[in-house]
Amino acid sequence: MIRLQKILSAAGVASRRTAETLISQGRVTVNGETVTELGTKADPAADEIKVDGRRLPRAKPNLYLLLNKPRGYITSRSDPKHRPTVIDLLAAGGVRDYIYPVGRLDYDSEGLLLLTSDGELAARLTHPRHGVAREYEVRVRGVPDAHALERLVRGVTIDGRRTATAQVKIWRVYESDSGPQGILSLVIHEGRNRQVRKMCEAIGHPVVQLRRVRIGPISDDRLKPGQFRRLTSSEVAALQKGAPGPEFKDRPSPTATARPPRNRRAPTRRARSRPDRPRRG
Repeated sequence: MIRLQKILSAAGVASRRTAETLISQGRVTVNGETVTELGTKADPAADEIKVDGRRLPRAKPNLYLLLNKPRGYITSRSDPKHRPTVIDLLAAGGVRDYIYPVGRLDYDSEGLLLLTSDGELAARLTHPRHGVAREYEVRVRGVPDAHALERLVRGVTIDGRRTATAQVKIWRVYESDSGPQGILSLVIHEGRNRQVRKMCEAIGHPVVQLRRVRIGPISDDRLKPGQFRRLTSSEVAALQKGAPGPEFKDRPSPTATARPPRNRRAPTRRARSRPDRPRRG
């Protein structure tokens, strides 16, 4: 016997959260009886399950995709302002299955994004308790000093709440027309709204460009913006096991490094350079 919301999610009807809403609204029946209690279990092989009067289709194998999200796309299945979404990118590539993003990347950010029809895995990856590492390549105005880096590591206050311990290193400095810019590798273990941008603003170094380069053990430097691929079976297994992945992605020797206190060790990874000219000396 399996929880009803999990059955609906596995069948591609809706995400687990949306499935809970459908159940609460009385739109789901099991063997002709309306079910409104969350946590109700059923047997998808033996029970007749209907949503809005339509019989539940046979459960499809779960789909796991990795997308390199470009800037200018909404991380959502739809947008009331009719802006392009990550689902539009998948549809253009021939994906018609019901699938949804795991977590978010904001409109102006780019980089790796997982999408799946596996509601159980999606819930595990986004729940703060599991602290899945997410590594970002962050270009900021100015060059943070050791004190600023340590503030990021120990946590800064954003939206009235202190951020959890992070990992950060600055691995390159570039000269731009507006002055020097630092390229950071920043690893966080929570997914608050626009968190990385707000953390960098809190130390006085606003983000110029932001790209996610790793989710737990998953990374891929070969995916170009707008491209996606299926995860391999070993990648899916690593996510399900909670494999942490590397510390930081391999990079040139960093200019400066800051690490969290010894009682809080966390995984992390690298970021790629941009075409600006590096500072010499």
